Amino acid sequence: MRSATATIKRCSWVSVDDPLMLQYHDREWGVPVHDDRRHFEFLVLEGAQAGLSWTIVLKKREGYRRAFQGFDPEKVARFSVRRIEKLVLNTEIIRNRMKIEAAVRNARGFLKIQEEFGSFDSYCWRFVDGRPKLNRWETMRQIPATSPASDAFSKDLKGRGFSFVGSTVLYAHMQAVGMVNDHLVDCFRYREIRREWKTGFSAQRRVRRPSRL
Repeated sequence: MRSATATIKRCSWVSVDDPLMLQYHDREWGVPVHDDRRHFEFLVLEGAQAGLSWTIVLKKREGYRRAFQGFDPEKVARFSVRRIEKLVLNTEIIRNRMKIEAAVRNARGFLKIQEEFGSFDSYCWRFVDGRPKLNRWETMRQIPATSPASDAFSKDLKGRGFSFVGSTVLYAHMQAVGMVNDHLVDCFRYREIRREWKTGFSAQRRVRRPSRL
């Protein structure tokens, strides 16, 4: 089984010896997300990652899921100072007070965006005009750390009181939730995600097309 897994062409940042990273790359990274709780989950985890490796965050993901009430923004927004103090002592997550406080503060901002736009999903996909940007990178060196869209996304969230949402963090979010497809072109997931999105988008357009009288 391992030999078959190892022969599949993937993005070069993935190690077949790291099961969590392998599963994340093969099943999640770059797949378009339209669920608000998943968006909030990635915002919390990406903020926690700042200055650290994604591998560390993935290993603590289940701990975060327990500590942050299944990434329910309504519940996290109500976290008290006492609750935050307990989280600072929680070894299942990254015990950085500023990041934990930011997650709670961002949850409150997240709810305000939902009120304004109907959903966080509707809000964030505006930064790519509602459809994923399909890049064509051949090497890791070509993949940017930021983009004009992530700059605008970051600036807008900061203006709404969010923190730990720099352009680099937001570009990572855009990659994670499929707002951009940054799999290398020779990675098997690049073609799969592009095909799945085009099929889904075509079906969506057919549903929305008004019938003729």
